[in-house]
Amino acid sequence: MASGILGQSAPTASTNTTVYTVPTSTTSTFNVSFCNTGTSPANVRLAVCASGTPAASEYLEYDYNLLAGSVLERSGIVAQAAKLVVVYTDTATVAISVYGYEA
Repeated sequence: MASGILGQSAPTASTNTTVYTVPTSTTSTFNVSFCNTGTSPANVRLAVCASGTPAASEYLEYDYNLLAGSVLERSGIVAQAAKLVVVYTDTATVAISVYGYEA
């Protein structure tokens, strides 16, 4: 089973991006970190969902205003097999890391 960094991305602006998928027959406990490396604020979204297009009920963060040079971290997230961590940002200056462990 994997542990440490489970997925990383510097997504394209205005696009839902799957950063991590929980493997079959696995439960994963993880943290998600958003780091705005740009000089302007960014609106970010985070969902743990069943598909690459999240339903409204699957969002953990929605259009959170992440200031330039700031970090948003959500920790202690637990998800079952086949769930996806999907992120969205309105700028291309946000780096996302998913780290934790699978059991």
